[in-house]
Amino acid sequence: MDKILEAVVMSSYPNNVKQGLVRRVIEAAKQPMDSEQCWSMLELSTKLYLTGDTKYKREIGKEVLEVYGHYHPEEFEEFFNVRFLLSLLQEGYGPLGKRSHYVLDYIQLGLQFILESPSANSIFSLLRIEVLRKVCERPSPKQCAKISKLLTQHPQCIPTGKHQVLFCQQLIRCIGQFQCVSEGEEDIMEFLEQVNKVSGLLQRIWRTQTSAILPSLKELFTIISSTEEQEAPSNALASVVQFVPLELMDGVIRNLTNDDSITDVQMMTAIGRMIDWVSWPLGKNIDKWIIALLKGLAAVKKFSILIEVTLSKIEKVFSKLLYPIVREGALSVLQYMLLSFQHSHEAFHLLLPHIPRLVASLKKEDSNSATSSLEQLAELIHCMFFRFSGFPDLYEPVLEAVKALPIPNEDRIKHLLGQNAWTSQKNELACFYPRLVSKSETGKIGLINLGNTCYMNSIIQSLFMASDFRHSVLNLTEGNSQPLMTKLQWLFAFLEHSQRPAISPESFLSASWPPWFTPGAQQDCSEYLKYLLDRLHEEEKTGKRIYQKLKESSLMSQAVEHHYLNKTLIEKMFGGKMMTKIRCLKCLNVSSREEAFTDLSLAFPPPDRHVRGSTSVLPVEEIGPQFIEPPENPSQLTGSPWIQRKAPMAGDPAASLMPVETLGFQEPGEAANPLSGDAVGVDAAKDPLSALGEQACAPKDSRSVPDLINYFLSPERLTAENKYHCEKCASLQDAEKVAELTEGPHYLILTLLRFSFDPRTMKRKKILDNVSIPVVLKLPVLVAPEETEEVCRHGKDRAAPGSGFMSVLYDLCSVVVHSGISSESGHYYCYSRECTDTVPQGQPRDGAPKPASDKQLDFEIQWYLFNDTRVSFSSFESVSNVTSFFPKDTAYVLFYRQRPGRQSCLLHEALAEAGRLHGEPSLHKDLMEAISKDNILYLQEQEKEARNRAAYISALPKSPLWWRDFDRDKDDDSSSGGCSPAAGGGGSGSFHGLVF
Repeated sequence: MDKILEAVVMSSYPNNVKQGLVRRVIEAAKQPMDSEQCWSMLELSTKLYLTGDTKYKREIGKEVLEVYGHYHPEEFEEFFNVRFLLSLLQEGYGPLGKRSHYVLDYIQLGLQFILESPSANSIFSLLRIEVLRKVCERPSPKQCAKISKLLTQHPQCIPTGKHQVLFCQQLIRCIGQFQCVSEGEEDIMEFLEQVNKVSGLLQRIWRTQTSAILPSLKELFTIISSTEEQEAPSNALASVVQFVPLELMDGVIRNLTNDDSITDVQMMTAIGRMIDWVSWPLGKNIDKWIIALLKGLAAVKKFSILIEVTLSKIEKVFSKLLYPIVREGALSVLQYMLLSFQHSHEAFHLLLPHIPRLVASLKKEDSNSATSSLEQLAELIHCMFFRFSGFPDLYEPVLEAVKALPIPNEDRIKHLLGQNAWTSQKNELACFYPRLVSKSETGKIGLINLGNTCYMNSIIQSLFMASDFRHSVLNLTEGNSQPLMTKLQWLFAFLEHSQRPAISPESFLSASWPPWFTPGAQQDCSEYLKYLLDRLHEEEKTGKRIYQKLKESSLMSQAVEHHYLNKTLIEKMFGGKMMTKIRCLKCLNVSSREEAFTDLSLAFPPPDRHVRGSTSVLPVEEIGPQFIEPPENPSQLTGSPWIQRKAPMAGDPAASLMPVETLGFQEPGEAANPLSGDAVGVDAAKDPLSALGEQACAPKDSRSVPDLINYFLSPERLTAENKYHCEKCASLQDAEKVAELTEGPHYLILTLLRFSFDPRTMKRKKILDNVSIPVVLKLPVLVAPEETEEVCRHGKDRAAPGSGFMSVLYDLCSVVVHSGISSESGHYYCYSRECTDTVPQGQPRDGAPKPASDKQLDFEIQWYLFNDTRVSFSSFESVSNVTSFFPKDTAYVLFYRQRPGRQSCLLHEALAEAGRLHGEPSLHKDLMEAISKDNILYLQEQEKEARNRAAYISALPKSPLWWRDFDRDKDDDSSSGGCSPAAGGGGSGSFHGLVF
C-alpha cells in the first residue's frame, strides 16, 4: 500500500484525481493491518511530512500519520520511540544540507497519540532536555515559536527545577537576538506573531512558577545593560516585560537602582534601550515600567543618567506620537520625561521644531486617539511655557500651532509640575544648568541662574548693555575703595571678555543682596535695581568714589564742571531731577520742591480715565526704519504752564493749566510760529505736558508708555480729605499738584507699576494690560532761563528766550519682561540693544536729514534676548508683540538712552572725548590675569568634559533614524491603512520603521 501511495503522490495527475486515490488509501488504512505494512506507511508519511517539497505532499503525510496514530496506536507508539525522536532532534531528517524545518511540528503532531502510552514519560524527559538544548543554540524566531507552540500544547515537556529557570533565561536571550529581515507587512505581522508566542510561553511558565520571574528579569537586565555587544538587543524584548506582574514593580525597581554593582553606564544603556521599546506595537504596561525606572533613578538622585537619557531619547519618543498603535504609551513616557526635566529648557526645546508638524498631522488624522492626544500635548506644552518662559521668539510657531486647543489653568499646571519633579530640593540640581558647548552665536555671554535669580540676571544684562555705563565701570581704576562697584567691574569684565558661554554671578549676588530678600525666592527686579543703584551711589558719595574720567572738557564752564564732578557715576548715568509744584486754588500761591530720581514709577490710569496718547508724531509703521533725528531746533522752548497765566475764572477748572506742546507738528490750519520753524506758541498746544513717542500700532483701547508718562505728569487735584495746607492762607485749601522734569537723566529708567495689593485675596496681583512701547520717546524737560542761555550759546540756532520746556529724545535700549501673574513668582528675561550716538554732525540747511549709514538706522540696531544662560538674536518686533502672544509676559522695567541734544551735550561730549582718549576700556592687570586664567581653565574643562562625555555617551543605544518618522509624514501623504501616521497602517516601509 505504501508503494501505491507513493506512486500516486509522485504522479503527474491533477490534484483532484490524486486526492480521490489518496482517499481510498486512507480509508483502507483504517482496517486491521500487519505491523510491517504499518511501519512502511509510517515511514512514507514521515518522509512526506518532513521532506515534501510541496504543501500538498506535507498535508497528505499529515493525514496518513493521524490515521495510523488513531487506528494503529501500538504500531505508532513503537515507531514514535525515544531513539527516533532523539535522532530527529539532534541529527535532523533528510539529506545533509537540506535538513527538514518541520521536525518540531512533526513531534507535536505525534505526541497527541502517545500521551497515554508507557513510553510517554521517557519521551517527555527527552524533550525537556532537548528543548533547553535547542534554545541554547539560539534558533530563529520561527523555530522558537514552534518550540513555544509545542510546549504550550504539551506543558509536560517544559523543563523543570533549575533547568526551568535556565530555560526562561535562554529563551529571553533568544528573543534579544530576534530580527525581522523583511520589510513586507505580511512578514512583519508573522514576525510579531512569532514573538508573541514565545513571550506567551514565558507568561505561562511564570504563572505556574513565580520563582522563575526574578531570575528571568535579571537576565533581561543583563542583556539590555550590556555595553560590549556590537548590535543592540532586539526591541522584541519589550514583549517579555508586559507579562511581569505589576505588583513586583516596586521591589524590582528598588533592587535595580540600589544595586552598587550596576555602573552608571550600564544603567544608562539599559534605560535608553527600554525607552526604545515604546515603538513595540504589542506591548502592554511598557510605559509603566519605563516611567517607574526613571522615577527610581530620580529617587536615588542619578540625575546625570536621567539628563543624558532624556536629551538623547526624547525626540524619538515624540516621533512615535505619529502612530496610533503605540501613541498611548509613547505619550505617557513623553509626559513624564518633559514634566520631570524641570531644571533646564533643553529637553523641551529639542521638540520645538517638530511640534507644529505633529499637531498638523494629528489634526489631519481626525480620530478619537488624535483628538485626545492633541489635548494632552497642548496641556504639556503650556506646562513647559509656564516653566520655561522667556523664549517668545522660539515659542511663537508652537503657540500658533496649538492656539485652538484648550489651555489648562495655573493650578493644573502647578499640580503637574509638582507631581513629576525629580526632586523637591532645587539646590540638588543646581550643578545641572543647561549645557552650553560654546558661546552664543551673538557673541554675548549669559548668566547662570543661582536659584530664582533671574530678576538679578535681567537687571545686570540691562546695565551691561547700557554701553556708556559699562565703559565707565570698566574704566575705574584699581583700589578705588568701592567694593560693590569693583565686583560689578569684575562681572562686567567677564561678561565682556570670558570665553565661557555663561558665567556665575554668585560673588556679585552675595555682595548686592538686599538683606530683606528671602534666599531662593523670586524677587521684584525693580526693587533690586533701586537697591543696587542706591548702594553704588552711596558707596561713592561717602568718599570712596574714584570716577574722574569726564572732567576734561573745554566746553565746560567752571560752574558746570564743578556740577558734573560733584556727581557720582550713578547720578551722571541714571540721575534726573523733578520739580513738584503745588498751587493753592484760592490764593494761587505756588510752593515747589526739587527731588532727584533714578527711575520713574509709572502707575496705570484708572480704567475709566482716558489719557490722550501721542498724536503729534507719526507711528513707526508710517515712518519706516529710518534715521530719526532731533528737529532743527531741538530745544523747542515753550512757556511753563504756570508762568504768566491769568487768574482762573470761577467755574472754569480747565483753565488751571496752560497746555503745552513739545514738538512743532501742527494741526491743519495752524499758523507757524514766526520765531522758529518748529517752536510753537503756548496757545497752539492741545495736550498738556505731552510725553510723545513713536510706537508700534496698538489696539485703540490699549495703553502706551507715553500714556503712562502723561498720566504721571498730569495735574492732580487735592480736595476733600487730601486738601493742601497753604502757608499763605494758613488753612486747608483745594490745590493742584503737578510734577515737572527739570533734568533728564542720561539713561531713563521707567518702571511700570504692574503689581498692586488686592485686599480680597491679601496678595499682590498683576496688571496684565498690554502696553505699547515706543522705540523713540520724547520727554518734556523744564529749562531754567540761565540754562536756556547756556545751551543756546553753544547751539547753532537761537531758542526762544525765557523759561520753558524742551523736548529731549530717548532711544529704547532695554526692556525687562516679567512672565507670570505675581511678583513673588514667575520669571524675568530682557531684551537689549546697544544704543550709541548716531546723529551726524552737520545737516543741510533745508532741514532734510543726511543719509545715515546702516548702523544709524534706528530700527536696524540689533536686539538681543537675554534669558539667564541663553542669549539669542531678537528684534523690536518681538519686543512689541511679546504680550500679544504670551499674555503673562509683560514689559516691566524699561531703559531709554538720551540722544545728544541741547540739555545733554556736555555729558555726551565728555563721554565722546573719553572714548577718543581711551578707546576700548583697558582693564587693570589683576583683572586681566583673572580673566586669562579662567579662560585657560575653561578650555581645560572643555577638553576633560569632552573625553568623559565621549566615553559616557557612547554607551547609549543609537537611534539615528528617528527623524524619518517626521519626514515620512511630511512627504508621503498618500499612505493609508492601519499603521500610517494618519490612520495606523500604510506602506510596509512605515510599519517597519515603527517597529524597528
